Amino acid sequence: MIFPEFLDVGDLIMISAPSAGVGRKLESFDHSLEILRSAGFRLQETASVRLNDMRGGDAVTRAKEFAECFRNPDAKMAACAAGGDFLFETLPYIDWEVMKENPKWLMGASDPTSLLYGYLTKCDTAVIYGMNAGSFDVEEMYPFIKDSLDIIKGRRVIQHSYDKFASVPFADELVFDKETEWKSPLDELDVTARAIGGCLDVLKDLIGTPYEDTKGFVRKYRDDGLIWFLDVYSMPAEHVYRTLLQMKYAGWLDHAKAVVLGRVLFSSSETGMTYEEALRRACGDIPYVYDADVGHTDPCMTLLLGAKAHLKYRAGKASLEFLHE
Repeated sequence: MIFPEFLDVGDLIMISAPSAGVGRKLESFDHSLEILRSAGFRLQETASVRLNDMRGGDAVTRAKEFAECFRNPDAKMAACAAGGDFLFETLPYIDWEVMKENPKWLMGASDPTSLLYGYLTKCDTAVIYGMNAGSFDVEEMYPFIKDSLDIIKGRRVIQHSYDKFASVPFADELVFDKETEWKSPLDELDVTARAIGGCLDVLKDLIGTPYEDTKGFVRKYRDDGLIWFLDVYSMPAEHVYRTLLQMKYAGWLDHAKAVVLGRVLFSSSETGMTYEEALRRACGDIPYVYDADVGHTDPCMTLLLGAKAHLKYRAGKASLEFLHE
């Protein structure tokens, strides 16, 4: 596993928009960049970042601008500006070779899963999942934001399940109004294995395409075993179930030691199936935890995918530490 050099004060983060432009949320985006600058980072944007465009421009242009982040020898990290819906159409134009030749940190969340997951499994390079460049727009330095900035700087952080979470999606003000409780049929779980995953809404579209090499990744790290961290944006429970089965049939869940499902931002069911039932039926003997601080609801943990993860769960609480080499 390749671990790029972690960032230090004064290092450059280069931001592109492979998923969507941020023109509709410029004030929020600029505030997020202020937080990154206050942590000591320099920032540079590609031309399409500030477009008011759900696609951030055409697919070829977005892929070329993304490649600029890896070609720039001064940049220590390539960060995705925001999530969206259409990054998938850029994958045929992504220059995977320039990414292999110039390894550096790639950070993103949600729709950018396509890029992060491909980079992780095809290029055997660790990635940072949980935050886009525009995700740091907060009123104060909450612990989950501080944890994320510390992880970017390579500090060993033990992230603990947070006391409360914000239950209202996309609210103007972040209000932690609901008690956090990680759930599992197990009384406790203590497992160390290689971390893999991302947004399940996106991962389902990658299965069997040339833009992932999960089977190779699973074979290489079979002795470590895998912990799957899955972030669900709006998939109904039945879709989660079918996707987990598809992952199992494709060999993705071979050597899995645990599955961690984050809180679903927009939960639903077509038949009355619960997300717990989807996990139970699909995972079989694989231990699972759900309603975790992973994904689209705040606060969320920052995931160092590709690193070994030490996950401890007991009585509704959990801790997570990444043991990067």
